[in-house]
Amino acid sequence: MDPRSRVVVTGIGPVTSIGIGREAFWRSLLDGRSGIGPVESFDTRRYPVHLGGEVKAFEAPRFVTRQSPASMGRASQMAIAAARLALDDAGIDSGAIDPSRVGVAVGTTSGEPEWIERFNDRELAGERDLIGDEFLNRYPCHVLAAHVASELGFRGVNLVIPTACAAGNYAMAYGLDAIRLGEVDVMLAGGSDAFSRITYTGFARLGAIAPERVQPFDKHRKGMIPGEGAAVLVLESLDRALARGARIYAELAGYGLSCDASHMTAPQGDGAVRAMRAAMRDAGLAPHEISYISAHGTGTAANDRVETIAVKQAFGDAAARVPMSSIKSMLGHTMGAASAIEGAACALAVFDDRVPPTINLEEPDPDCDLDYVQGTSRALPVETAINNAYAFGGNNASVIFRKVRAERPGGR
Repeated sequence: MDPRSRVVVTGIGPVTSIGIGREAFWRSLLDGRSGIGPVESFDTRRYPVHLGGEVKAFEAPRFVTRQSPASMGRASQMAIAAARLALDDAGIDSGAIDPSRVGVAVGTTSGEPEWIERFNDRELAGERDLIGDEFLNRYPCHVLAAHVASELGFRGVNLVIPTACAAGNYAMAYGLDAIRLGEVDVMLAGGSDAFSRITYTGFARLGAIAPERVQPFDKHRKGMIPGEGAAVLVLESLDRALARGARIYAELAGYGLSCDASHMTAPQGDGAVRAMRAAMRDAGLAPHEISYISAHGTGTAANDRVETIAVKQAFGDAAARVPMSSIKSMLGHTMGAASAIEGAACALAVFDDRVPPTINLEEPDPDCDLDYVQGTSRALPVETAINNAYAFGGNNASVIFRKVRAERPGGR
């Protein structure tokens, strides 16, 4: 296949605290609904903070049908659910496609941390002898993509990318290349991370968790709030999608990756600029041709300020014009799933010509002086959207979605 072959999104499968499935997710985003509430998966009384973005309506047996849900962790369960939802949304029967031509790429931050927690609980209870081989079999990050492939019977390329909060974008970029290079016909690309005591404790110890709400770009923001979820996008060539009469949400037009190679947690900004510029270059777009920016937007003081500066440097005079919003204000930070979920939002924004809001933004920080789609969603022509993700370790990834001017048999 031509390395410059056009690749499109034909299926979207979100599993989030504000909705499971494309329609519920998108409706909640546009309505500005928050999925953050009291943590229920473990006791937070010893913590100074008590909120999280948990997916409380998730029922694994609805989606994990060929394997035992109990044989895997929650991140694998959500990844499988997202993959099934995406395939259904794309109108693809997993049994009617060559399994060797379907690939899976899943991004994550923590993999399956619940198995470490179970190991630790037994160790503290003096039950080390009761610990079997489940830790070695179920904890490593690679099991996420392996479980998706095993559940659905796919035998193409299979990869887990653990680049923390940018991992979903990395997975989509890998999927784009895999189709461009003819390695697969269809790619399931996304990210998944489950809520965990390990992650929550780490951010609480850093003092990074906000006590009440996430307020990206607000003068009085007090930090992020951990969340969980998954999202998978079905990617295929434009020619294949048109030939089978698929509904096309958007073209995955290009990506850019970079690494600050500096501080583990503090963003540098120049890496983010390089990633955005590389993505626009790959997509053949200039800054003034970008319609919407999906911000990393964690709600921490450093991230929001540095991201604003980076956007100004990458976009120049166009920065003040292009709307930018953070859906983490509604979902919290879903770690390795974050940019995959935000990618789903970008594809839907391009398809639906609406952009989601940044909720809880009441008094913008003077250092954050761009258009953050404050408070309510906005209807506007969305020809292109860039999805930004900046992770621990300085891993930066930007992915661009573009409207496809072709007949959509599935309608809008």
